[in-house]
Amino acid sequence: MASKNVFEVTDTTFESEVLQSDLPTVVDLWAAWCGPCLAIGPTMDALADRYQGKVRVAKMNVDENPDTPTRYKVLAIPTILAFRNGEKVGEVRGAIKARIEALFEELAGD
Repeated sequence: MASKNVFEVTDTTFESEVLQSDLPTVVDLWAAWCGPCLAIGPTMDALADRYQGKVRVAKMNVDENPDTPTRYKVLAIPTILAFRNGEKVGEVRGAIKARIEALFEELAGD
């Protein structure tokens, strides 16, 4: 079951929802045809629940929103981008659960 703590973000809402967020925000860049993207979904949901109130979790469909992935030079999916205070502070390429969990721990630790 999808987490209520994960929200969709688009090229249009990216700045207000992610860059201007008071909390660190992780953006999961994915596509419906991407098997590893779908496989990492439950992990992202679990992390969104675990870090609720500390780290926000957004999903962005790269097929529907090409501008943001281009801006951050995302060449493969899944790619997980981490933002704090309007700046990109971390990135994980691929469905590497341990690295994604470490990224959340780092963001929540401050």
